[in-house]
Amino acid sequence: MARPTPLSGFPEWLPDGRVVEQHVLDVLQRTFELHGFAGIETRAVEPLDQLLRKGETSKEVYVLRRLQEDADDAAEGSAPQDKQLGLHFDLTVPFARYVLENAGRLAFPFKRYQIQKVWRGERPQEGRFREFVQADVDVVGAGDLPYHYEVELPLVMADALAALRDVGVPPVRILVNNRKVAEGFYRGLGLEDVEGVLRQVDKLDKVGPEAVAELLQAEQGATPEQAKACLELAGISGDDASVVDRVRALAASYGAGTDLLETGLGELAALVEAAARRAPGVVVADLRIARGLDYYTGSVYETVLVGHEQLGSICSGGRYDTLASDGKNTYPGVGLSIGVSRLVSRLLSAGLVTATRGVPTAVLVAVTDEATRGHSDAVAAALRARGIPADVAPTAAKFGKQIKFADRRGIPFVWFPGQPGDDGEADGADQVKDIRSGEQVDADAATWEPPAEDRHPRVVPAG
Repeated sequence: MARPTPLSGFPEWLPDGRVVEQHVLDVLQRTFELHGFAGIETRAVEPLDQLLRKGETSKEVYVLRRLQEDADDAAEGSAPQDKQLGLHFDLTVPFARYVLENAGRLAFPFKRYQIQKVWRGERPQEGRFREFVQADVDVVGAGDLPYHYEVELPLVMADALAALRDVGVPPVRILVNNRKVAEGFYRGLGLEDVEGVLRQVDKLDKVGPEAVAELLQAEQGATPEQAKACLELAGISGDDASVVDRVRALAASYGAGTDLLETGLGELAALVEAAARRAPGVVVADLRIARGLDYYTGSVYETVLVGHEQLGSICSGGRYDTLASDGKNTYPGVGLSIGVSRLVSRLLSAGLVTATRGVPTAVLVAVTDEATRGHSDAVAAALRARGIPADVAPTAAKFGKQIKFADRRGIPFVWFPGQPGDDGEADGADQVKDIRSGEQVDADAATWEPPAEDRHPRVVPAG
């Protein structure tokens, strides 16, 4: 069989990398639960018509079909979109459907976290994958949802990411804006295609201001002055309420003041001021943050790693008022999603964190010879019964080779059974060796304990 070619955009971590990923997932889950979020999981597929109405991401949906179709499936390719299925590209759309289906059995406001894989057919590059793990937190209300959740949700995510600082994850900065500010300003300028303008502004980091200005004029029919005003708004940022004054001054200079703009500015000021009290320096108002998806209606968020801003946002989200609605009832919500695979990829590629070992095994029980393997198995079973991960050497090779076997895998301890007696059973005291220090002592499988830091693999700062 020929050597397989890696499939771009579908990450597969080596064991050490998987330890790092699992640690990140454990910290996120623990933090979300500390803040009262309940865990759920939804199916991997959704009706295609639901996925195709969520902004520009629609073109990235993977459509599901069977390789061998029977007669009933023969016309599947020409079936209406509501009869076809696609893999979900985020966890927000499935969550909205989940809320609608289970509204009668949920208590509102409903706080949930969800950690699953998603699939997105975009061009693979650093930090961007076609299959990746996301972790979401959302709060959804029935009919209405108090604004204070728009303040609380980014701070929950900030807490989760701060809990990773001790293992070498860089500090984060959460950039916030409010779609009402943008929409109110654009409408005040006379630009009616607000969604189109937002999509172009969302490309600033990718193509630069000159290209965005050209796109605004070519695609949205903006005048050069209107395009200039949009770029000036996007250039405003700050970590205190002075941002609001600067936006008001800009709007006044273009005669673009509106009631909607004022509403958005009030909400943005409340978010920035509350965040400054609870997490100083973490939340920054940045008026270029637009978010390309069309279901956001209020606050929007993007999160960058300080010192690694070129990676782009590792966590994003916002307020959505109309995503979940059955025609009679509306369930507004606010949430953030962190790209776990994106974060882990940067941690590993930049050498920021490492695992103490790639296997769970803390102790390798040596085998003196195959006749006494039963004793080695019994030692391992006794250690496992007390929660100590243990494995048994695959062969009764010379002890030096068994030690090398453990060393190659990062296993810190090797257990030597007592020498076999005349009856074939082990005779004499067992011993355990720390192969890092060379220290070797008598040990009893019923009482011996490894140091706490060696019991399980740990994630630590690299270097």
